[in-house]
Amino acid sequence: MVKTPVVKEGYIYIAILGLVTIISALALSLYWAIIPGVLTAFVTFFFRNPKRDVPVDDKLIVSPADGKVMGVNEVYDDLFLNEKSIKVTIFLSVFDVHVNRSPINGEIKFQQYTCGRFKPAYKEAAACENERHAIGLENSQMRVLVTQIAGILARRIVSWVTLGSVLKQGDRYGLIKFGSCTELIVPTTVDILVKKGDRVKGGITVIGRLKEK
Repeated sequence: MVKTPVVKEGYIYIAILGLVTIISALALSLYWAIIPGVLTAFVTFFFRNPKRDVPVDDKLIVSPADGKVMGVNEVYDDLFLNEKSIKVTIFLSVFDVHVNRSPINGEIKFQQYTCGRFKPAYKEAAACENERHAIGLENSQMRVLVTQIAGILARRIVSWVTLGSVLKQGDRYGLIKFGSCTELIVPTTVDILVKKGDRVKGGITVIGRLKEK
């Protein structure tokens, strides 16, 4: 689990842009340092890693990402759940936190990385054609599938976990660089509590609640 205010994957970008800013200010003028300085600030902002108070509850599914809900649809998942399911699609703009979090307590029972293209993440085809990384989480009550999907600017999906890793609800497990999409697929035994157009926060917003038996 990463606990630093900025994820380590951002260090190299911040260091390079910070160095360019300093060199521009010293060798040219403060005027020429404005653009790289703004870029340094933005990249630092992009790779932020805020602490979240996660509402830990085995009956709840929290959002795996910050962003805007682009759709809530019934699907048949043949990758991990192998049953009729519900898919919640979340679009992350470059202004959203891009750290992904585990929606439930569980063990990673499935993991798949797929190379692909880099279409805009809000396009429907992105889920099928773009670079993506999926993990299937399982506990005693349910199984869910979370997929990180790269966007037109995102060129790398980062994962800090592997098959067999055990995650707590809200644990950070990876990120997608610069604009992306996250899909959450849950069983139909879950009542979905969000709708298209809603804004969600990773580890905080409750996406769904397990139905009472």
